[in-house]
Amino acid sequence: MATTILAEKQEILTALDQRDKELRELALMIHANPELSFKEYKAAEWLSAYLEKEGFQVERGVAGLETAFTAVWEGNPGGPVIGILAEYDALPNLGHACGHNLIGTAAVGAAVALKDAYPKLQGTIKVIGTPAEEGGGGKIYMCNHGTFNDLDAAMMVHPKNKTMVLRGGLACMTATFSFYGKESHAASAPEKGISALDALIQSYNAINSLRQFFTDDVRIHGIITKGGDAANIVPGHCEAQFIIRAATTNRLHEIKEKVYEAVRYSGQSVGAKYKIEEGLIYAERNNNHALAELFKENWEAMGIEVEDPPKQGGIGSSDIGNVGQVTATIHPYIKIGENTNHTFEFTEDTKSEGGMKGMNQAAAGLAMTAYDLCTNPDALKAIRDEFEAWKKTQGR
Repeated sequence: MATTILAEKQEILTALDQRDKELRELALMIHANPELSFKEYKAAEWLSAYLEKEGFQVERGVAGLETAFTAVWEGNPGGPVIGILAEYDALPNLGHACGHNLIGTAAVGAAVALKDAYPKLQGTIKVIGTPAEEGGGGKIYMCNHGTFNDLDAAMMVHPKNKTMVLRGGLACMTATFSFYGKESHAASAPEKGISALDALIQSYNAINSLRQFFTDDVRIHGIITKGGDAANIVPGHCEAQFIIRAATTNRLHEIKEKVYEAVRYSGQSVGAKYKIEEGLIYAERNNNHALAELFKENWEAMGIEVEDPPKQGGIGSSDIGNVGQVTATIHPYIKIGENTNHTFEFTEDTKSEGGMKGMNQAAAGLAMTAYDLCTNPDALKAIRDEFEAWKKTQGR
């Protein structure tokens, strides 16, 4: 079976190998120029310009986001519309410690290699440049704009220290808590002040006290972003930012209300006013199992060992979850080294030989699976049937 798969799609692998040098250069150029959420001007232009040069119809500034783009290539008319998603934002201080330089370039490489290998493929390939995954929620804005509505399936591959096709993701949101008290001299007239810092610290402790009563899927973590201006002034304004996660969006709403109550009562307990600013909600990941199995078969045909995801824990959140609410979606991972994401060590991995090899394997899996979707109607039907059945369970 594996030999048959590779023989059928060998032209894709050959096309990728022929472009390997320039794809490496593109990934390393993005790595050397890390850009934060919604500021990925260089990366978005380099990726979209590469596709435009190869004959893709490019639209920039999609969904009102300056660094979002779509690039479309249609082979023969008819067939499905397959989305290959690109990410390219970096992390503060760490640079490309999540490997988005590899994600964006792998998406571009997959699309171009597929076009090279099968110029008359019956189907449409749509590379979608999605900015600001690291906290900005670019895909959420694009979902609201309808960017993914015409896709029969959507895929992307993320670098990691383990190869998986079905890892989950928690629903997630950010919340900023601001407290307003009254400044006063902390030594000569403390009785005239109201400490916003005390309100904040009590909130922090109250939120911590809730943890033992939450189920194991819940994660709450935060930092104090403003603790006052000087030690001899009763703090009049303090802020903290928290991230709240849970297994589902519905569960997330339940948890956040309990957290908000802790914030409200903590502020009131010292006489401080408070403000709660809620960020975008990242939906839980809805993996399409039929699509994941197809992807897994392609990787295994290449000799890539695919591991099972952890049964408990070990998962984060991503705005790919919102795309999975719109169409059949997968978010596999490819091993590029032994280090953990969001570390300086992983930043090094994402420009290493292991990173370059993983990028090639990611692109191959994407291109081969897109080919399957365009040439195997039964496989596509199974994927779509699974997604439509899931929608019914959600009352949609």
